[in-house]
Amino acid sequence: MVAAEHCYILWLEMFAWTTHGRKVFTSVPGDLFERTKVLAANQGLYNGFLAAGLIWSLIIQDSRWSQNVAAFFLSCVILAGIYGGVSAHKSILYKQALPAIAALLFLFW
Repeated sequence: MVAAEHCYILWLEMFAWTTHGRKVFTSVPGDLFERTKVLAANQGLYNGFLAAGLIWSLIIQDSRWSQNVAAFFLSCVILAGIYGGVSAHKSILYKQALPAIAALLFLFW
């Protein structure tokens, strides 16, 4: 689920920033979307790397390595979500960090 969310964010920030992004990121002034298109695409790429790492963890044959890789990438998502929640918008904490925390707890449960 967390990987799917970050695939969606990748698409949104890299390919739909100036169209659908305006509807999702309502706190961003409308005149900034075109000017920040390259920056958003860069952020989207990083979200794609997080998704790729989580998907990779699902296909690793060795269960210990799979769990370690998943824990690492979920921790990255948690830290990014906390930072985004503090620095950009509080909702990022709930939309990104909280699902990753739940997934990490489930992983070790």
